[in-house]
Amino acid sequence: MDTSRLGRRELVGLLGGLLLILGVFVKAYEARPENPNANIDGLKGVQAIWDVHPLLRWLLLAAAIAPFILAYIIAANRELSWARGEMSAVVAVAAFGLVFYNGIIDRPGQPAGEIELEIGWYLALAGTIIMFVTAALRSTESERPRKPPGTI
Repeated sequence: MDTSRLGRRELVGLLGGLLLILGVFVKAYEARPENPNANIDGLKGVQAIWDVHPLLRWLLLAAAIAPFILAYIIAANRELSWARGEMSAVVAVAAFGLVFYNGIIDRPGQPAGEIELEIGWYLALAGTIIMFVTAALRSTESERPRKPPGTI
């Protein structure tokens, strides 16, 4: 394994994965204190993604290891049947969709309009974007072999 094969792009991708991990554990939602009826799962105050979403937290942590796996594949010079970074980009898009949906479209808590997004949600969102951009840029580096017309 040769870590000198890792470029700046892969290191930035690792930073994106770390931001996603950090975003899961840092405060992400806050029930507005001026509204006595605002709560998140019956609790008032600040909550992290880890506290609020029992399934999503594991999915995001699993997605956060994608840039680490990509870095390993590049450092170990492993051969793949697809472009390096392609699967990491797909994982990052799925993680982005989950974070975005749970922060903008279906915010946890009651009433949803009285729940504010905090730094943890923004860190998780930024992490997924960084992961996607770096993985997508890596996947464009490898050229796919052309197939004859009419084949799948």
